Amino acid sequence: MPTLPTLPRPNMRRAVVLLPNGFTLGNLFFGVWAIVAASRGGYSQAGLYVVLGGVMDALDGRVARATRTGSRFGTELDSLVDAVSFGVAPAMIMYFAVLNREGWAWLFCFIFIAAVVMRLARFNVEQGGRAKTHFHGLPSPAAGMTLATYYWFSLTPLYSQTIIGELPWELVMKGVMLGLSWLMVSHVLYPAVPHINFRSWKGLIGLVLVLGTLAGLLFAPREFFFPALMAYVVWGLLKTVFVGLM
Repeated sequence: MPTLPTLPRPNMRRAVVLLPNGFTLGNLFFGVWAIVAASRGGYSQAGLYVVLGGVMDALDGRVARATRTGSRFGTELDSLVDAVSFGVAPAMIMYFAVLNREGWAWLFCFIFIAAVVMRLARFNVEQGGRAKTHFHGLPSPAAGMTLATYYWFSLTPLYSQTIIGELPWELVMKGVMLGLSWLMVSHVLYPAVPHINFRSWKGLIGLVLVLGTLAGLLFAPREFFFPALMAYVVWGLLKTVFVGLM
């Protein structure tokens, strides 16, 4: 009876190593798609793509740590991708949707993107590749998604039918861009999302935050994301000031 040829076994280790980088490239895909959508006037879709890029960004690091496949290459790739998805894409959404395209308003986009790049470079030096409980400076995904979801919020009744909508938002968002840029390169401490488990109160808080974010994304993204992200931005600043005073 003839012997059947031996089929090569798949290299499972290689597949596991490539998995986190696949999520990172998924983040890049959504970041580029957001820029294209914003240039075509699809600001709501662009905001969604930046948020989905944030989901990919959250998964790649967790998968790398869970499978112990983190590497220097993955860290550098993640930073380069984040510069596009949470720097260039949100800035372009703001430029096309909110800022005056005449004159020098584009400089606010440059300042924001420059802060994102410097934030990522500092992160690689100080905290890259390690599990963390706090971030030194506002994380670039939080800053980018704050800008990207503003247009969502501007379409809600909470915005249009209340005193909130009467604010000069073209000026306000310029201030927000400058504030986010400063916070990213500052040493203000921002809490990281706790690891999910049922053995500690921090793990339970992490579970509640993840489930709440998913519920907000699925059921009320326009009303939820921009206020929630602004609350996170303000919370880190107030906590640092309070601890400093104490």
